[in-house]
Amino acid sequence: MIALVEGTIVEKSAGEVIVLAGGIGLRLLCSMNTLTALPPVDQPCRLFTHFSVREDSMDLYGFASREERAMFRNLISVTGVGPKSALFVLGSLPLADLRLAILTGDIPMLSRAPGVGKKTAQRIALELKDKVTQDALAGGVSLEDIGIPDTDAPAKDALGEAMQALKALGYSPQEAALALRSIQGQAQTADEMIRLALRSMAQQG
Repeated sequence: MIALVEGTIVEKSAGEVIVLAGGIGLRLLCSMNTLTALPPVDQPCRLFTHFSVREDSMDLYGFASREERAMFRNLISVTGVGPKSALFVLGSLPLADLRLAILTGDIPMLSRAPGVGKKTAQRIALELKDKVTQDALAGGVSLEDIGIPDTDAPAKDALGEAMQALKALGYSPQEAALALRSIQGQAQTADEMIRLALRSMAQQG
């Protein structure tokens, strides 16, 4: 299995890039975000890859980061989402915004990708919410760490979900804790907490 390609960009076009690596020109299918992040033609690049073998084709997909590749693999695990649709979804939003849309069940945002209708967007949100937060579960932060006193079960659940979501979006436990503490008492649901916390961090930044 090919996990990574490093070489010189020979050609870039809509949806793909050709990289010369070890004297071989490899065609990699990419999202619009990855294509935008790549350097110009004749410059060196490194792409994380996913090799797909199907009955009628063998395709190599390239990604600017491990995180984007992981999201691609999550997306193609969803019922009815193939590699082409997964690339459209990845290219429709920045990765952090895509994670947030999945975590909050933002169906209109997920439906922005070409060929992704409401039902497919609903399946993406439903089937991937736990996967997106899986990495964030490691090294969980307690309410005491956040600086919020013990409270009832629904509030605990909402705080925990908001913390996991912020960590899944790339914020450190400390950043997430400070943001949630700053909006204490202003929201009741996890979705509200996430939005207010993100707004608070944007204002501070």
